[in-house]
Amino acid sequence: MTGIKTTGEKKLMLFSGRAHPELAEEVARELGVSLVPTKAFDFANGEIYVRFEESARGSDAFVIQSHTAPINKWIMEQLIMIDALKRASAKRITVVVPFYGYARQDKKHRGREPISARLVADILKTAGADRILTVDLHTDQIQGFFDGPVDHLFALPLLADYVGAKVDRSKLTVVSPDAGRVRVADRWCDRLGAPLAIVHKRRDPDVANQVTVHEVVGDVRGRICVLVDDMIDTGGTICAAADALFANGAEDVIVTATHGVLSGPAADRLKNSKVSEFVFTDTLPTPGELELDKITVLSIAPTLANAVREVFEDGSVTSLFEDAN
Repeated sequence: MTGIKTTGEKKLMLFSGRAHPELAEEVARELGVSLVPTKAFDFANGEIYVRFEESARGSDAFVIQSHTAPINKWIMEQLIMIDALKRASAKRITVVVPFYGYARQDKKHRGREPISARLVADILKTAGADRILTVDLHTDQIQGFFDGPVDHLFALPLLADYVGAKVDRSKLTVVSPDAGRVRVADRWCDRLGAPLAIVHKRRDPDVANQVTVHEVVGDVRGRICVLVDDMIDTGGTICAAADALFANGAEDVIVTATHGVLSGPAADRLKNSKVSEFVFTDTLPTPGELELDKITVLSIAPTLANAVREVFEDGSVTSLFEDAN
């Protein structure tokens, strides 16, 4: 007989960056594990240092970091953590990215533009990531940018069940804020048994975040409208869409989005909007100035923890969302 046999078992280890530690701690509680103690700090010139205080050799490592502001710093920190784990001989490194940075730059609209979402996938792979686990990508095609398994999770069941439990479904209409969200809105319709409406909009290609809403396609008069989107950044698109719905006779408007980016003028726009409730998940931390009564934040931690467990146990992540597709 040649070689040596071992009787070692698989070992799950959960690592967190500094971008959104509250979410990482909640995922750890759902899994019944502790986050690996990590020493991380910035040097005076802004360089990032990371060291894990436990051995990661042979482990199934999950590195959770949401790409929140300042986004470039937290992406870099995650890359450094991946590199540290690769050099520490982790057996498999899964990158858990609740919010995937640069996802809106997924194609070239005009010449001489980058495809930055592909670049992020490339650098994660180069750093040593074996797998990506993320929530509600801006477009499904981003899954193909990474040369390895991508587990694409959905917040739809969480958000739709919350909305469905608190409104009169006979008066509910699901609204897509643009043509690009129609497929997702259609899934909401199937889950809630509601009709679909669409807000037609047009962007100014030369001015970032500048949107002009033109018309509402579908009957929303006297209806409770739920606007569904993947993210809200400055709030311009979604608030303009809500105004168009009210102008067309909507009784009430609820806005849901997986990712509350909420940058720049978002705080003022959400505060001053006629929308009765904004519903997000906690894939990103909510800015303190937006802790308003009409903002509801639902926990995505159970969804992430279930997916991490399935990956670790070589189970089926798809089975967690079969009724959401």
